Amino acid sequence: MIVLVVDGYNMIGDWPELKVLKDYQLEEARNRLIEMLAEYKAYTGYRVIVVFDAYDVKGTEKKREEHRLEVIFTKENETADERIEKLVKEVKNVQTKVYVATSDFAEQWTIFSKGALRKSARELLLEVREIESEIQESVEEHHTLQPKSKIPLSDDVLKYFEKWRRGDK
Repeated sequence: MIVLVVDGYNMIGDWPELKVLKDYQLEEARNRLIEMLAEYKAYTGYRVIVVFDAYDVKGTEKKREEHRLEVIFTKENETADERIEKLVKEVKNVQTKVYVATSDFAEQWTIFSKGALRKSARELLLEVREIESEIQESVEEHHTLQPKSKIPLSDDVLKYFEKWRRGDK
């Protein structure tokens, strides 16, 4: 099994699309990162855990599942780096390879000492973009191979059928 632990704010501060958003819509930047990582998870099959630093926020740690990702907001007085180190210790074993996505150089050395591997923010972004490109190519190929209906249907009916097919009703 492969586990990817992501330092959420580190990615937001490094990825161009998210860096622009963070200055005026931090929540939107977090949501977009989660969406991008959800596609990554769906494509790779990896277990993905995203950690956001809530160091200055009062309260306890908050965990939730979003788009099949594990999303963690650290507890008061706990940094994302500290939580990531604990996570690596919890999930690392003989059968599990753990990657930590961070561009924090000090954190990279710490996780190396715990037996995890690292991905820089740039490396992860390149992987995410490559996966998005492959998914787009697959969708386009599927559309060209899909037989055309012999019965003309309006766009509204086609949208309804597509929702029905996906179980969205």
